[in-house]
Amino acid sequence: MGINSESEIAANLQIGPTSLGMVRIYIAGDGLDLPLDFDPDEAEEIAEELRAAAQAARKIIQSSKDKKR
Repeated sequence: MGINSESEIAANLQIGPTSLGMVRIYIAGDGLDLPLDFDPDEAEEIAEELRAAAQAARKIIQSSKDKKR
């Protein structure tokens, strides 16, 4: 499965600080428990990547709308 492949898999996502000063992204689904811990600097880098991906996705949506006109 790649970044551009659709899936029927459902999962829950939780994000928060741990008692050890890490940022945890916790993914839970059918038969899956995946805790991912990052130091605060890594977490900020991930947040920046998420923002950049969201901005790129918006541009794709806008481009599709513009082509339909």
